[in-house]
Amino acid sequence: MTKAMYPTPMLDQLESGPWPSFVTGLKRLAEDKDYVVDLLGQLELSYKTRKGYWKGGTVGVYGYGGGVIPRFTEAKDADNKPLFPNAAEFHTLRVMPPAGMHYNTDILRKMTDIWEKHGSGLIAFHGQSGDIMFQGATSEGVQPAFDAINELGFDLGGAGPAVRTSMSCVGAARCEQSCYDEATAHRTVINSFLDDIHRPSLPYKFKFKFSGCPNDCMNSIQRADMAVIGTWRDNIRTDEALARKWFAKHGMNELVNDVVARCPTKAIRLKELGELEPGDSVSTVAVSDTHGLEIDNHDCVRCMHCINVMTGALAPGKDKGATILVGGKRTLKIGDLMGTVVVPFMKLETDEDRAKLVELGQQVIDFFAENALEHERTGEMIERIGIVNFLDAIGIEVDPSMVSSPRTNPYVRMDGWDEEVAKINARKQVA
Repeated sequence: MTKAMYPTPMLDQLESGPWPSFVTGLKRLAEDKDYVVDLLGQLELSYKTRKGYWKGGTVGVYGYGGGVIPRFTEAKDADNKPLFPNAAEFHTLRVMPPAGMHYNTDILRKMTDIWEKHGSGLIAFHGQSGDIMFQGATSEGVQPAFDAINELGFDLGGAGPAVRTSMSCVGAARCEQSCYDEATAHRTVINSFLDDIHRPSLPYKFKFKFSGCPNDCMNSIQRADMAVIGTWRDNIRTDEALARKWFAKHGMNELVNDVVARCPTKAIRLKELGELEPGDSVSTVAVSDTHGLEIDNHDCVRCMHCINVMTGALAPGKDKGATILVGGKRTLKIGDLMGTVVVPFMKLETDEDRAKLVELGQQVIDFFAENALEHERTGEMIERIGIVNFLDAIGIEVDPSMVSSPRTNPYVRMDGWDEEVAKINARKQVA
């Protein structure tokens, strides 16, 4: 029999809306756990006073420098005793998910059994860090909980100034737009940087994220210090039978307004069949007995819109790989940054290809570790020292694909270009 629930009028309000509430879940856990009863009591106090009562500290497991987020209560009485003693410690274990976030029901049941035994029973699949968040354990319960999770085959993720837990989309396992084996690339990279995950030693956090196509379902361009985004470098593939089927269902109005007109670089044109002109860089497909689409692949920027709308009728090319971007992050010192292209195209089909990706990641992390200021992300370091200096340090040549908005600049100064080309050629001859 658990202790009586504290009055929680403010939390009760959160259950009155049309959507399921986390409060209902916590109350269900509280039926068997005094731990969660006191957690709800402290949460109600926070809502009343509009103040958070958790502070950090030091809690970990043997052999690891990170992966556990400590939380100790600051809600205390005049004698400095916790107001809610059963929830005076509420530590979180960050656990790395499988690549692509694949689980079966047996594993999920075992996870919940472990956490009901050693923790609060509250689990988040997944936190913004990408980790499975096992939320709520006492200092005594952290080690046995980790031992059980580790025995199941899972490891702690990153925390603090370290390489953080990576994320990858479901990709090739289920998605026809996938341009490389995301899960294998993810596992290869993470297994290569385990020490940097478990033993924080960087100026600040560093994240890898893997998206299988330019739809970027992992938001890697916005959230990853090193983003690996699938792409292709040949022509968009077409399927006339599926194109005609799509057109029969959606019609000319939708084709013009939702496909042709929405191409950001006007690479798609609607033409009469007799006007279609196939070429080395041109994809053509008939959509009806009178009209077809002509796609100039030189102008295609792989935005995926036409492929998403006409899936199957249009598809990524066959020469697939990934674009590597560096420097994406959310707001910190200088505002949000999207990743900057450093490698326009990299094959990721073989172990040798993936070894090159790991080598590039190691170069970037090593430079970041030596040159970033404390609490500075990779993108902010690049903004401070300049992209040219960064590329020179990691041994990558400047490429036009690295220009962020080439079509919005009406004038580019070309004085000094000959001298720069001469320098690049000289470096190539030395190499």
